[in-house]
Amino acid sequence: MHRHYETVFILTPLLTEDQMKGVAQKYREYLESQGAEIIHEENWGLRKLAYPIKKKSTGFYHLVEFKADPSIIARFELEFRRDEQVLRYLTVTEDKHMLAYNSRRVKGEVGNKEKMLNKSIQVEKV
Repeated sequence: MHRHYETVFILTPLLTEDQMKGVAQKYREYLESQGAEIIHEENWGLRKLAYPIKKKSTGFYHLVEFKADPSIIARFELEFRRDEQVLRYLTVTEDKHMLAYNSRRVKGEVGNKEKMLNKSIQVEKV
């Protein structure tokens, strides 16, 4: 049975933009080779960390939403642990509320005030 997951990982800021994309591609390919289906992917870019990790104050953030068999998650996280370029990672199981929120976020309905205002004005006119 496949479940929905979301993984956010932070890569070291010492990488170039091309190297960062290459590492993200490596993990995407790993998931696909294990039979996972990539639903959505976002590159959040270089951001400041809340606290220093391995003496680094910034890192490249990357989010991957995917659907996979639960048995591959432990092996997927083992790949993160083995990679020195990964500062931190977190994988969570998505429940029905998170799935609904993420689908709205991808469509731009969450966090985009202008789009939300236009939608509410259209509803009032009807």
